[in-house]
Amino acid sequence: MTTRLTRWGHSCVRFERGDDRLVIDPGAFSDVDGALQGVGAVLVTHEHPDHVDVPRLAARVAAGDLEVWGPQPVLDALLEAGAPADRLAAVRGGDDVRAGGFDVRVLGEWHAPIHADVPAVHNVGYRIGTVLHPGDAYVDAEGAEVDVLLTPVGAPWLRLGEVVDWVRSVRPARLVVIHDAPLSDVGRANARGLLTRLAGAGEPVELGVGEGIDV
Repeated sequence: MTTRLTRWGHSCVRFERGDDRLVIDPGAFSDVDGALQGVGAVLVTHEHPDHVDVPRLAARVAAGDLEVWGPQPVLDALLEAGAPADRLAAVRGGDDVRAGGFDVRVLGEWHAPIHADVPAVHNVGYRIGTVLHPGDAYVDAEGAEVDVLLTPVGAPWLRLGEVVDWVRSVRPARLVVIHDAPLSDVGRANARGLLTRLAGAGEPVELGVGEGIDV
């Protein structure tokens, strides 16, 4: 059965396959309400607010609508905001979990460095089938086949040259742009052009809010 991947802004994506639903990173720069409609399972890569809107997500968990998987600091923030502990599950790199009807491989451990004065936080990526969401890090795909690499293009922690080298190491068939909220239209075009020329995976797919592709 075909899986539909829909983007809901910045780094937030939803997977749909029949009755199965799963969302990754419903953060403050995303359409959280649209992303979570009809969804019972959420994965969070790390604690930064552009990846998890803690008050809104905690309220949904408390209402009994959602279960959440993520690094322990994410769960701690949700607990403090009123989410019940029995609907939260901690994950770390190397784990295999089933969430929202999907088999998920958890990858990585740390957010990419921003600056020596900015404390490091835990970050995990998620591989669902042949789709890889890295969060905010150049996660190792563990040699697995990746058809769609969700590719960050605008953030304080990245340089586009590093993104190119990471894409080359993963060797995906397709790129879908994520983590672009800080960029202007000119910045997005520059990133798209560089990745098209150098990364070896063709022209990146840019999805508007609510737009999707089959994966």
